[in-house]
Amino acid sequence: MDLRQFRYFVAVAEERHFGRAAQRLSMTQPPLSQQIRALEASLGAPLFVRNNRSVELTAVGRQLLPEVRRILADAEALPALAQGLAHGEVGTLSLGFVSTADYGILPPLLREFGERYPRVRLQLLEATSDVQVEALMDGRIDAGLFIPPVPARFANELSYLPIIREPLMLALPAGRRDIAGNGMAHGEDRRDEKDNAVDGQPGAALSLADFADEPLVIFPRRVAPAFYDTIMGCYAALGLTPRVGQEAIQMQTIVSLVSAGMGVALVPQSLCHLRRTGVTYRALRETSALIETGLLWRTAEVTPVLEGFLETARGVAHTPPGATLVA
Repeated sequence: MDLRQFRYFVAVAEERHFGRAAQRLSMTQPPLSQQIRALEASLGAPLFVRNNRSVELTAVGRQLLPEVRRILADAEALPALAQGLAHGEVGTLSLGFVSTADYGILPPLLREFGERYPRVRLQLLEATSDVQVEALMDGRIDAGLFIPPVPARFANELSYLPIIREPLMLALPAGRRDIAGNGMAHGEDRRDEKDNAVDGQPGAALSLADFADEPLVIFPRRVAPAFYDTIMGCYAALGLTPRVGQEAIQMQTIVSLVSAGMGVALVPQSLCHLRRTGVTYRALRETSALIETGLLWRTAEVTPVLEGFLETARGVAHTPPGATLVA
């Protein structure tokens, strides 16, 4: 059984005559008849009812004909599919991403990649940096938008491409007049605070020292150690020790806790796009460390599709004001 026999079967089924089918196939009738019998023997069922004038499909032949046509069409499409796979134009990419990327680099990156490679199917997984490393090592994702550093034990197996660095912002409850009052320095007034609470947009910069006594809403250190240490370093640089009030893994949850008046948080600048009622975002007057986000993937498994995604990431030009594009 081979594709040639399938083509012979379709020709005879459409012509209903071995002689006409042989002429269509540019061959003589005897070898065509032999090939059809060989196909029937391979399948273990008759495909035609033969008589002196014509042939008719059996019940098996009628039901098999559309399947054989589909197989032949798929076979004809294989060269184009192979070329598309080889050039990264067709395939699947499984991508993990930290929640902060959803409000910053992820949308423009996906939009640009989709325009360049419309036939590539994306599978997205929101996950913290530590979970992404496990998923990469297990082969469950192909790459991840990740907050470094790369764990030292995987340094030889994983590659990392920095993409964007952005400053930390102070997220605080918009309706807390005691907090607003603490921050009313340098000519700031309450109306400015109220306006900022409506649309969530950053207003005048504040000093972190004015909020040292407020509970800090933060994620567990194991989720992103470097990010956690950067936040703690902002306090340490002012000689302060934060009072951790609540812990949450997802940034959306952290912002929700801030809106509920559970404390304040330090979040990447891209989180300002998360409009949450009762939260306002302010820049820090003190020099703030930058939070970096980049792509992580298995060094030894760069498929053409992944290479196209990496190339797109290197060329992404969108970056929030105040942030730094690394790639």
